[in-house]
Amino acid sequence: MREQWSEISENLKKMLHSGVFKVWIAPLQAQVHAGGLLLTAPNAFVASWLEGKMLSTLREAAAPVLGLDPASVDVRITAAGDTAHSSKPAANLPASDNRNNSAFAASPAQQPASFALPHNAEAPARQADTAEPFAHSSSILNATFSGLAANATEAASRQDTAAQQMARPQLQATLPISSTPAYRLATNWRYSFADFVVGPTNNMAVAAAQDVSRSSGCVRTLFMNSAPGLGKTHLAQAVGRAIAEERSGARVGYLTAEDFASRFVAALRTHDIENFKTRFRDLDVLLLEDVHFLQGKEKMQDMALAVVKSLQAKGGRVIFTSSFSPRELQRVDSQLVSHFCSGILTDIGRPTEDMRRHILERKAKSFQVLLPDSVCELLACRLDGDVRQMESCLNSLIFKARLLNCGLNLDLAMEVLSQYAEISCGPDMPTIVRLVCESYGLNERQLSSRSRRKECVLGRNTVYYLARKHTELTLEEIGEKFNRRHSTVIKGITSVERELSKETSLGRQIARAVKLIERNAGMGA
Repeated sequence: MREQWSEISENLKKMLHSGVFKVWIAPLQAQVHAGGLLLTAPNAFVASWLEGKMLSTLREAAAPVLGLDPASVDVRITAAGDTAHSSKPAANLPASDNRNNSAFAASPAQQPASFALPHNAEAPARQADTAEPFAHSSSILNATFSGLAANATEAASRQDTAAQQMARPQLQATLPISSTPAYRLATNWRYSFADFVVGPTNNMAVAAAQDVSRSSGCVRTLFMNSAPGLGKTHLAQAVGRAIAEERSGARVGYLTAEDFASRFVAALRTHDIENFKTRFRDLDVLLLEDVHFLQGKEKMQDMALAVVKSLQAKGGRVIFTSSFSPRELQRVDSQLVSHFCSGILTDIGRPTEDMRRHILERKAKSFQVLLPDSVCELLACRLDGDVRQMESCLNSLIFKARLLNCGLNLDLAMEVLSQYAEISCGPDMPTIVRLVCESYGLNERQLSSRSRRKECVLGRNTVYYLARKHTELTLEEIGEKFNRRHSTVIKGITSVERELSKETSLGRQIARAVKLIERNAGMGA
């Protein structure tokens, strides 16, 4: 058994960054059996993180050792002293909260109620932290990580309850679903308006999202666009949550455009188009994310247009999100673009320093962590990228403090920041090009050529993605540097986003390359 786990660990070392392996995998206790793994994490926080982020990777690493298909590997993760939870979903429904696996969400109850915004929809005013300073570092860490464990345990409990509820056939009556449900039913949402920090770069988007949540609101169609990691998904789910909480019988559909396309293809293959149409046309609200994935897919666009027309004709609400504005989309039916633009168009910008400070404070408070003002100021000043990077940095800081058994301090924060310094430096286009070439073993001439070699195409697409994410260059300006049209840039960015959203070998390769490039951009010349 130990030999098998050693082999699996070696596979994980090859698949993961060394720091990730050291922090998250090395502390695990493992039992290997014929059908899979039983892993014991040091605490509930680690167990929850592994269940949310690493299940697919663990299955792939274990599959060749156990002689099984990855999908057949049973991975169970438990915290020390707790009961193990199987990675297999209840009732054959997706267990992950990842939006790319959640094709559909609907509130289970059937009692009619009117749309209304929950009382906590407005971002609460900043409150003074009343917690007394801890006397020494060990007490800080005890309070901090007991809070983390409690939060993680509570979240896991909610997920288990939701999974049990989803498995009950009577709760599937929200929509006309066949005996084998095509979509996952969800009783909860990950995000809300209450935990979204409002500021000058996103206040219009928040106001529009809150309005579309109200039965008395004037907004019926909303299109939100932004660079990755700035809050599109948060606001889309906040709308769904606000509606579902106040109107338990509301039929709310939530899925990505790629999921929509996949379901459409499946319906074509099973000759079930009419049932597919009915499921969407019977909705009260449709939240469709990443609509740029529909570019070039004419039949998918036709179906999406029919669904949107039907919903709008009966007064339903439609919320779209994308990494691009409607005018930047290419190979999209003009009628569909017209419907995108039929309501409120709004973009979400990068958070200001004050907003970043509030985000960090709120995140730390949710983990019951005492974040010193000096550390908060440092992080807010240096981290001016997307919100996901900020949260990642804070989580890394907290976890490193635990490993070292010390409090959160400036020295520790500076060490962690060295891994995220690319955000503060704002890499320019030449730096991005140079680092992409180094990562993929290319030269700039090959990158700019017309070659369709896999490495060249992947390298160019990665440059497009990083330039869009970290620079202020327009799509046209990015394309000009490679003698490409901006439609080609959009296609390349979309391709990278698609692979990053999937836990495929190529997706992990791109993710590792992007992470290393971003780190080196902050430390390089």
